[in-house]
Amino acid sequence: MLRAQPTQFAPVDVRTALREWAFNAARRAEAPRDVVTILRWVERHSLPVSVWEEPERADAVLRAVDTRLDGKQAAAWSRKRNRRILNVVMKHAIRRRVLRTNPLPKGKESAAVTKTSNAVDKRSLMNADQAAALLDWIRRRPRGGTRLHAFFATLYYCALRPEEAVAMRVQDVTLPGPDAGDQLCELLIHTATPEVGKQWTDTGEIHEERDPKGRAEGETRTVPGHPALTRILRQHIEDEQLKPGDLLFQGETGGILAGSVIRRAWRSARKAVLPPHVFESPTGKRVYDNRHTRLTKWLNDGIPPAQVAEWAGNSVPVLLATYARCVEGQLPDLKRRLEAAGDLPEPADAS
Repeated sequence: MLRAQPTQFAPVDVRTALREWAFNAARRAEAPRDVVTILRWVERHSLPVSVWEEPERADAVLRAVDTRLDGKQAAAWSRKRNRRILNVVMKHAIRRRVLRTNPLPKGKESAAVTKTSNAVDKRSLMNADQAAALLDWIRRRPRGGTRLHAFFATLYYCALRPEEAVAMRVQDVTLPGPDAGDQLCELLIHTATPEVGKQWTDTGEIHEERDPKGRAEGETRTVPGHPALTRILRQHIEDEQLKPGDLLFQGETGGILAGSVIRRAWRSARKAVLPPHVFESPTGKRVYDNRHTRLTKWLNDGIPPAQVAEWAGNSVPVLLATYARCVEGQLPDLKRRLEAAGDLPEPADAS
């Protein structure tokens, strides 16, 4: 969408100027002088919106957004997301009467190259030995190990999203008494604080407080926790001397636990614990894979999908579409049920 490629500016500087300043209305007026120079060049060399009416131009832009900086094709999810964003831009242009129609491909033509699957890659799931070793290594980590161990144990045992776990308060945890017969704890999930970046929030904070993903405003859900998690959280609250209104998982300075700390600790644990070929594989590669592993285990343990979906904060169709390929170990029981249903009765002798 430029008349010429920039030669006096490095491409990375142009992208940074656009992303961090031009596209952020709150910061645009504060752009430093060198950024302003780049943005003025971009403004002078930008093509008019009318060029979108040229099919070949639209095709060129789509090829560009489907391609990574190294020239390789972007992942299917990235392509789908980029095209969705472009469609939002086009609808905005139509509402503002800048364009008459949406020039982007529609229907099957638009979806042909961006087919994606919600299914979880089975290779990303951890077995019990791997999960135990990772959690133990984090627990023995010299710097903040016990705090991070409680955090990761909560993700693993309760299948929470990381942004839900970091938003929890001590008062959101119901722990049974040490002598109670039922040692399952219960977590109340009502808030999520995903990392957005302080330049993109109205408050200037890195995290933005929202309702949990996929839930109506003000809606909550409760999730049971294994007795092992009860012991971990009880000890964690005692060691940290936390009060009911305190964040359950805190950073070193008492604030919200940073995503960079979480990701760095998890990567270090994988590198220290897993064999090289497993470390390079998808097994537990993302912090989110703790959630995937637990939800799959619940389904494999025969817990009804409707109940798992409630605990996960998903709908049943989304849950099944995401984890159906990971459910295993139930075929022998299903075969017995099919056989127990019996054959058709023998027909009565007509004679």
